[in-house]
Amino acid sequence: MGGAADTLIRVLSDKGTASKKQLPDLSDEQFVAIYRDMVRIRVMDERMLNLQRQGRIGFYGPVTGQEATIVACHHAASEQDWIVPALREGAIAMMRGLPTDLAIAQLIGNGGDLCKGRQMPCHYTWKKAKYVSMSSVIGTQISHATGLAMACKYRDAGEAVLGFLGDGATSSNDFHAGLNFAGVYTVPVVFVCQNNQWSISVPVEKQTKSESLAAKARAYGMPGVRVDGNDVLAVLSVVGAALERARSGEGPTLVEALTYRRLGHSSSDDPTRYRDEAEVKAWERKDPIKRYRGFLTKSGLWSEERDAELEDEVAGEINAAVRAAESMPELDPETLITDVFETVDPRLADEFGEARDSWSN
Repeated sequence: MGGAADTLIRVLSDKGTASKKQLPDLSDEQFVAIYRDMVRIRVMDERMLNLQRQGRIGFYGPVTGQEATIVACHHAASEQDWIVPALREGAIAMMRGLPTDLAIAQLIGNGGDLCKGRQMPCHYTWKKAKYVSMSSVIGTQISHATGLAMACKYRDAGEAVLGFLGDGATSSNDFHAGLNFAGVYTVPVVFVCQNNQWSISVPVEKQTKSESLAAKARAYGMPGVRVDGNDVLAVLSVVGAALERARSGEGPTLVEALTYRRLGHSSSDDPTRYRDEAEVKAWERKDPIKRYRGFLTKSGLWSEERDAELEDEVAGEINAAVRAAESMPELDPETLITDVFETVDPRLADEFGEARDSWSN
């Protein structure tokens, strides 16, 4: 893993070149699969934001600019590892098998929503693949990730936990509590902080006077590693090594992935009110997808023709998933009681029936 908390680890240059000895040991197919996943997130982002603007979903948290860290973490983790997300890691659930139409149904809140309308949009859950639903309360998932990792340690089944947070969450009470417990009990968790520079409208320099967010790990007795979050191969190597360390019983790691949120905090946010457009343009030139595509092209693994085909293919799949999700029935109101009780009290069932009759009159 290597690197101090104030050293930024990179594998790819800004133009997508890399030293062969720094490259992770992947097949050509694996290198290409990483790119396909990144493009899929970008196309999904564009399509979902369009749906929100059309009033077909109520809310969406865009990922554009942060695809590298999300995809790298997915490919670094093993199937037995748990995912405890923040707002922008929903693509990991889909990469782990959550059908796209069910993910879109969750944004709509209809009968296909696995959360049955009980969660905000983008708050996916996918029990089959150990993807835990998030909370919108900032930082609370940090303690959840630590608690889950404590359980993994007791089970001793070779599992680790990837717990995500943003730069703003490092100012939360749960950051201290979660990292302190993780360090004291040497639990198998890797905290991945996506430092995208903005906690909604609060810039990172107003979050801390520490030289980096990774440096905060020292106070909790764990390694802190700072990695270029727009370099998918660097994140893959760093997070992969941290997960191996966790599984081998050496305890937690804090990874700070330096990246940038190119769009608003959510579809409800107007970032032009609090940040300079010149800053956004500067980070656009560091686009993680363009950078990785440059690497693949130089390696002879990709071409412009394949790129156009991929975008058409992914757009077609997502459009089909949108149609499937929007054709799903509305959520049955009876889940208000059947979701709460294993056996519904007959009196409550009668009351619900009377209420339902009044709705139809």
